[in-house]
Amino acid sequence: MPPPAQMQMPMGTVGEASDPEFSDDENAPLNQDIYGGSRRSVQETKAWDVFRTLPPSTSSLSEDSQKFLEFTIKCLKVFTYLLTFGVVLASGVITKGLVLLMTSQLKSSKRLPICSKRLGQLSNEKDYIATLPEEENVVWAWMLFLCFIVPELGSWFRSTRMCVFKSWRKPLAGDMFWVMVFETLHTVGMGLLIFLVLPDLDVIKGAMLTNCVAFIPGLFGLLSRTRKESHVALKVLMDLLALGCQLTGLVVWPIVEAGKGNPDSWRMWIIPPAVLLTSFGWWENYVDRHSRFSIIKYYGGIKERLWKTRYFCYMFVSLWKCLVFFTMMIVSMGTRLTEFSTVFELSKALSAHGINVTEVRETLPGHTVPDFPTVAPLEHTQIIYSSEGTPLYVFLLQVLTSWLCYIFGKFACKICIQGFSFAFPINLTIPVSISLLITACGLRYDNACSIDFIPAYLFWECKNGDILNDFLNKDFAWVWLFWLLSQTWITLHIWTPKCERLASSEKLFVTPMYNSLLIDQSLALNRRRDDEGDVKTEDLNLNPDDHENEVSQYYETISIHTDSSSNNNTTGKIKSSDHITRIFATATMWHETEEEMMEMLKSILRMDEDQSARRVAQKYLKIVDLDYYEFETHIFFDDAFEISDDNEDENVVNQFVKLLVNSMDDAATHVHQTNIRIRPPKKFPAPYGGRLVWTLPGKTKIIAHLKDKSKIRHKKRWSQVMYMYYLLGFKLMDQPISVDRKEVIAENTFLLTLDGDIDFMPNAVALLVDLMKKNTNLGAACGRIHPVGSGLMVWYQMFEYAIGHWLQKATEHMIGCVLCSPGCFSLFRGKALMDDNVMARYTLKSSQARHYVQYDQGEDRWLCTLLLQRGYRVEYSAASDAYTHAPEGFSEFYNQRRRWVPSTIANIMDLLQAYKKTIEVNDNISLPYIAYQTMLMAGTILGPGTIFLMLVGAFVAAFHIGNWVSFKYNIYPILLFMVSCFLLKSSFQIIVAQIMSAAYALIMMAVIVGTTLQLGMDGVGSPSAIFLIALSGSFFIAACMHPQEFKCIIPGLLYLLSIPSMYLLLIIYSLINLNNVSWGTREVATKKTKKELEAERKAAEEAKKAKKREGLLGFLTRDQMSDDEGSIEFSLAGLFKIMFCVHPKSNDQREQLTSIADSLEILNKRCEAIETHMGIAPSQRRRSTLQHRVSLRGDGTGQSVGENDDYSDSESEVSAPKEERDDLVNPYWIEDKALKRGEVDYMPGAEVQFFKDLIEKYLYPLIKNPQEQRKIEIDLKELRNKSFFGFFMLNALFVLIVFLLQLNKDELHIDWPLGIRENITIIPETQEVLISQEHLQLEPIGLVFVFFFALILVIQFIAMLFHRFGTISHILSSTELTCCNKKAEDATEDAFIQRNAVDIVRQLQRLKGIDGDYDNDSVHGGQLGRRKTIHNLERHRQRKQPIGTLDVAFKKRFFSISAEAGENNMTNETPVLGDMRRLSMRQETIKALAERRETVAKERRLSKMQTLGARKPRNRTSIASDADHHRVFTPNGGSVNHAYESDTEHYGAPPSVRGGNRYRNTDEVIYTP
Repeated sequence: MPPPAQMQMPMGTVGEASDPEFSDDENAPLNQDIYGGSRRSVQETKAWDVFRTLPPSTSSLSEDSQKFLEFTIKCLKVFTYLLTFGVVLASGVITKGLVLLMTSQLKSSKRLPICSKRLGQLSNEKDYIATLPEEENVVWAWMLFLCFIVPELGSWFRSTRMCVFKSWRKPLAGDMFWVMVFETLHTVGMGLLIFLVLPDLDVIKGAMLTNCVAFIPGLFGLLSRTRKESHVALKVLMDLLALGCQLTGLVVWPIVEAGKGNPDSWRMWIIPPAVLLTSFGWWENYVDRHSRFSIIKYYGGIKERLWKTRYFCYMFVSLWKCLVFFTMMIVSMGTRLTEFSTVFELSKALSAHGINVTEVRETLPGHTVPDFPTVAPLEHTQIIYSSEGTPLYVFLLQVLTSWLCYIFGKFACKICIQGFSFAFPINLTIPVSISLLITACGLRYDNACSIDFIPAYLFWECKNGDILNDFLNKDFAWVWLFWLLSQTWITLHIWTPKCERLASSEKLFVTPMYNSLLIDQSLALNRRRDDEGDVKTEDLNLNPDDHENEVSQYYETISIHTDSSSNNNTTGKIKSSDHITRIFATATMWHETEEEMMEMLKSILRMDEDQSARRVAQKYLKIVDLDYYEFETHIFFDDAFEISDDNEDENVVNQFVKLLVNSMDDAATHVHQTNIRIRPPKKFPAPYGGRLVWTLPGKTKIIAHLKDKSKIRHKKRWSQVMYMYYLLGFKLMDQPISVDRKEVIAENTFLLTLDGDIDFMPNAVALLVDLMKKNTNLGAACGRIHPVGSGLMVWYQMFEYAIGHWLQKATEHMIGCVLCSPGCFSLFRGKALMDDNVMARYTLKSSQARHYVQYDQGEDRWLCTLLLQRGYRVEYSAASDAYTHAPEGFSEFYNQRRRWVPSTIANIMDLLQAYKKTIEVNDNISLPYIAYQTMLMAGTILGPGTIFLMLVGAFVAAFHIGNWVSFKYNIYPILLFMVSCFLLKSSFQIIVAQIMSAAYALIMMAVIVGTTLQLGMDGVGSPSAIFLIALSGSFFIAACMHPQEFKCIIPGLLYLLSIPSMYLLLIIYSLINLNNVSWGTREVATKKTKKELEAERKAAEEAKKAKKREGLLGFLTRDQMSDDEGSIEFSLAGLFKIMFCVHPKSNDQREQLTSIADSLEILNKRCEAIETHMGIAPSQRRRSTLQHRVSLRGDGTGQSVGENDDYSDSESEVSAPKEERDDLVNPYWIEDKALKRGEVDYMPGAEVQFFKDLIEKYLYPLIKNPQEQRKIEIDLKELRNKSFFGFFMLNALFVLIVFLLQLNKDELHIDWPLGIRENITIIPETQEVLISQEHLQLEPIGLVFVFFFALILVIQFIAMLFHRFGTISHILSSTELTCCNKKAEDATEDAFIQRNAVDIVRQLQRLKGIDGDYDNDSVHGGQLGRRKTIHNLERHRQRKQPIGTLDVAFKKRFFSISAEAGENNMTNETPVLGDMRRLSMRQETIKALAERRETVAKERRLSKMQTLGARKPRNRTSIASDADHHRVFTPNGGSVNHAYESDTEHYGAPPSVRGGNRYRNTDEVIYTP
């Protein structure tokens, strides 16, 4: 008997073990070898067994791909920062300058000096002044009007498109009225400002004045302040100061100009109403429904309702604004022109018109002119002509630059670089503009010829004299500085964005478009202020000591918050924790190999590590992580049981489940790069079979549901039904919480569907979650799937998958919706799956032949079809990479596509047939998109015919044979293959297809050569050459646009050679085998179930009897087969037989006894079940389901089965009678040693009952009825025959028509205008040269199909470019620049930790190196002469128990950080940290972490004091089970884990296994059969 654990504890470890800093929930080291069959502890390694195997290096394709892109993307993001900043600033400055240039030309009789050197008719030695005519005023007024209406027309077009193609809601009459009023006031103000105010101000003052249009936004913002805001008094004071500064802008220039006695100074008093009315345009962004003022509350309500009614409103408001601005232009210009009608003479103004140029005479002192009347007149006037196109060029440039400023500004906001690349250049626009204008005016004043990039008669309205000095002294530059600062304060929100990545335009900006005449103010004031996301993680307290918060934030324990258990009205309120993203990874498994399982498990473990880092960062570093999520994995194993080799009456898990169990440790070792042993799975009996539960190092769970096909329906679709109803039905809808909370939780709950061989990174999932957060109507999102494997078939699929994703999926995403989100790696929104006609309809059992094809062969596509028909969107993220194993053999590939092709056609046809209803329901599917899908469907159906005609034509070109001969050579193999598909078995069909594919590949190579020669003869202008160049060019450009995947284009030649096989033979094979509904892939030989063996045995006996009855011998001996016998019998050689006293034959006694025993056993079980449910104690004592089974060892020690059970099966049989079995209590499989010696637990009664009800209603095993099966087989064959006949006839008609037209091309053709041949003929007799032109001739149908495929190619190529831009934006938005996060001089280390908290935690929680298990020279190889092999082995033998949980490893490092060590760079004082340079931390960072450590420790000590003094200890339910901490951390014979402290010091006694069950209420009774 081993000594007590306390006696084995090292003396020096007591202090560490009791250190309160290391206490935590579930501090379970997950790498103990507590199930190795020996009672020796893991630390007592024998000296002869110390040799080690180093952890393998990570080699997942997803990780390699991530490392490859990381540096490139960071460089690209730096370039994007600078480019976006430059474009926004430059375009803003140019737009502002052009607007001021146009307004300067509106001044009546404007005079300005011009450069005579640029005009040939003027003397270069004289100075001239030009006076602008009214035509110039008119043309520039119209240009300003057009500049204003372009974005308004864009707003109208966008609003109309949304209302036509998407759903809309009519606004309230009051809302429409107020929107009209505010927009009208704004437009009137803009008209006054542009046409009356700015023309009479010099350009410097005009630029300064544009900083004063934020008065109404500032006022409404002040009135919207609430007391709940922090520092509200200071903010109100700043608001008042900003409003005061804005008010001064209304009166400064009128007062200044009034003092000068200018007769036109009355126009200056238009400034106050113009500026004030203009500021009404951005009222909506600054009102809040929570304001204390009723009018602001009312406007806030309008603002909220406009989220749904905006596009309907602006469909009319945009046109109204254009009309109002046009009216203001006419009225304003009427005050400047001599005749009102001149403003309508636009054609005259646009044409070249004369401009009077007057010579400037030199003046003498006294302002007199020399008296030479006979030499030259006093006023010498000449005429120059304006440039016709200049106004249009300026207009187009202004429209372009304003659009670029808006687009790049929005782009900066979308990819989260708003501070530097949006807010900074927007605020710099006016200062830079003023600086450039001062420079330009000064240069022009000094020399009229200094600026020559605009016509000589055009320039800004500038002052004369020392412009810079006037600006600083006379123009009140210091006042303008206050205007600029006040605008900056009012638009301060643009510096601190809170919206999610890739937010929609509606979330970024209030109104749909922008104001091009005030571009910088428009973008700043129109940028939404309240764009903070719903998830407020700062409200979360991730401290496990707080039981209440722990329950509220974790989805598993949400049932504790019941509405019925409390009288408090707050139970129905939506909690901030309800907005947390919850991801359930749901993987379906069947017959995966070890390599495939390893990839999936490594991906899950990487997710576990990432989730742990985010959780710990919030818990200990007190940061806000908007990307935080909860994560849990569910694996659904189909057909997981087989007959036991030891007992044919019992089932055990099959080889694939055992492979999963054995692969868990290897996967963890791969990911964490250290030898780690994950705790054995906890085993649960279940109504559907069984359940295994692992707790991973990051505290997330893997729950493997083992399905017994004799108890529950198997196959992938039914596994999907099972997890949908379990995770969304039982774990959400069946919980007693409010409906509002369920609504929010369902919207933020996502199912990550996986295949058992998928390989992905956490970043790939984060990108899909970003799409979900961006659009709440998004039902599903899929990533880029990369095929993995080796061989020619995988190479072919690499190119096929690449083209399918680059072009087809990208096009579907851009112009409509993705039609299929593959189940191997997709994210589904729980709320979308729970909608009507989705989950419930997905449970339909196939009852018709069509159902077997549409429902069971392509379940992923059908599920997406259901989502689309309910109005949800499905998207594709090219940046979310996942790798899956593809079929490597020809047979497996053909069988896979045999399932995919018919199901794809069936689902698309279903969508197209109901297109009217789908368009009505789904805003993202339009009639053009339906037309596009119809074209693709037509191409798919007629594809074999097209390929056949291509082969016929290619044979003619390559082998120089006739059309009919080529037709025969091609039709015979196809007909032969069709006949073989009808007559031969599937395996032989594939052999024929494989032989024909090889032959066609050889022929295609010859065809390629022949076609190339033909193209050389026809020239590059021929249709074939144009199409081939366009096709290959689009593929190459697409590959260049995807540099990471460029290698996928290399197998393009193989794809070309496989065209006949994949688009002709495969389609024929799939359609003829449409009646074959077997899975076709991953089918391996497995053990049959007991029922299947019994059925086979009976069938064999029946066949044997039937065989005996056949023939002459059967006829002669048929009486011997009778079930009767006689007491007296006479027979002669079997020819006849006479029986007397006939009676039935007696059965075998053993069979009778067996039958009686079985009947008694059934009756006994039923009686005991009845007694148990009635509360009567059974007559025979049975074990309680609340306790583990106990067997007696020879030493008398009570040992729990599944813990340290070392005795053999023979001893068990001798010491105890045969054990009673109950599948929900002690099933046979639960004692399988291959499942390791994990704990046994039982499901709660409610969950057991749920699964029983679910199985009874939806998932009961389907009993094979021979009659129904025969009927389905007949129906499937009939469906096959109909489908193939229709398919064959369509292709036959198409081929016949095109071929006949080709034969008669001379009579009926269309001349191709390009690639004309010129034939030169010389007649020797007459020496005549005849030149004739020969056109390429196309038959009409062929020409139609050329344009048909060309149109599809153009659509896909353009959509690919747009989607690629969106993908790059998504990648950039999710990329953090560490170089930009370095500590600046004015930044604090706390800010550095805030930005890099998750990365810091990832480094501190690494298991590798925490126990010193591997040295650098050992892991990295090192030099052979310096490798300390023996020392390392001895240290490994004597090392302490390793730490296996990530948060414990983090805390061991985190609480060992010393501030003094950080200041003095003394890392030896904290040896557990090791080499700090490996953690990429500076001394200041270590010091800041030490301060955080002290803060956390102080909070914990305070919590401990409150627990001990203020309230009595209480039990707490942990996120993962807290059971048996002592057993896990201090196993029998082992030493104490120094990172563990008993929870009893703080929380009282730990809860029992069942007391801590997360789903069970306190009054719930565990299921008892």
